[in-house]
Amino acid sequence: MTRPWAAPCALVLALLAQGAVAQDAVEQEVEFCLGCHGEKDFATELPSGDKMSLTVDRGTIAASVHGKGLRCTDCHAGMGEIPHPERAVKNTAEFHAGFRDACKPCHFDKYALSVDGVHGKQLSEGNEMAPGCVDCHGAHDVAPAGKPRTKISDTCAACHPDVADTYMKSVHGVALAAGNQDVPVCSDCHRAHDISDPRVTSWIVKTPELCAGCHTDAARMSKYGLSTNVVQTYLSDFHGVTARTTKARGSAAKEGARVTALCIDCHGVHDITTTRAENSPVLRANLVKTCRKCHPGASESFPDAWLSHYEPSLKKAPMVYAVKLFYMIFIPFIIGGLVLQMLLHLWRVVVNR
Repeated sequence: MTRPWAAPCALVLALLAQGAVAQDAVEQEVEFCLGCHGEKDFATELPSGDKMSLTVDRGTIAASVHGKGLRCTDCHAGMGEIPHPERAVKNTAEFHAGFRDACKPCHFDKYALSVDGVHGKQLSEGNEMAPGCVDCHGAHDVAPAGKPRTKISDTCAACHPDVADTYMKSVHGVALAAGNQDVPVCSDCHRAHDISDPRVTSWIVKTPELCAGCHTDAARMSKYGLSTNVVQTYLSDFHGVTARTTKARGSAAKEGARVTALCIDCHGVHDITTTRAENSPVLRANLVKTCRKCHPGASESFPDAWLSHYEPSLKKAPMVYAVKLFYMIFIPFIIGGLVLQMLLHLWRVVVNR
């Protein structure tokens, strides 16, 4: 008697057996390579005199995300022959450069993004110090990206120590170090692979969007008693309207030209503090100094004309609220009256015919 489940079961068993055989092949290759590369002092000397260690730790590979499933030759293409083919490299930089495309076959989407990023452009221009995949993700010790989140800032700190130190002292960095998962890390603002040059105008005018990503999230902001209206109130005032106009012009905005005050101009970039901190640039006592960065002749009373991120109300700026309320009633009344007058005039013309 034919059993309908026999064929599917046989297929599953065959696939499991095939997978087991494949895994055995991977483990056998890794063990074979570690026969030499597992030696403690295994190294080679390059023509420049640099001594390059070729030792790979067995435990490091096992703990890597690639520890099970990848052969050594999946990343080190062409190294399946023994002895290995000679590599025409002169120094350590050239040695590492030879592995920059190793991730491309499996992670082409991320590789393509990195080519268009600021790091990729630096590499294409000959800057050997610009990081490639392994500089950020590691080589044999590749771990899940962003776990823990503090690792992201630590990774960027390898090349940007001063910036990272400033960030870790900021309100975001202090919270991150305390285990807060809500605060932004480097890749949240600068992205991971298609990193833009933060010095160009086209990127700078988009910074309000970056801040809005967190500061318009009601669930997140409610945890800290922060208003989600800060972005809308900014976009509604003179600075925000000008910033939106500059962004809309895109490439038409002259590179390096002075852009109106953005979030980063008042609150800082990597050194953001709480608004109540003594050194906060938006604290009332420090606000004039902040305004004078763009308005050199600003008087002590200059900030009084700004409502900060508050909406006018009977408690906050009652005069402004009253004027706003007056115009909300007066303008529709006037326009409505004009429309009514026109309609009555047209009606009278029709009746008099």
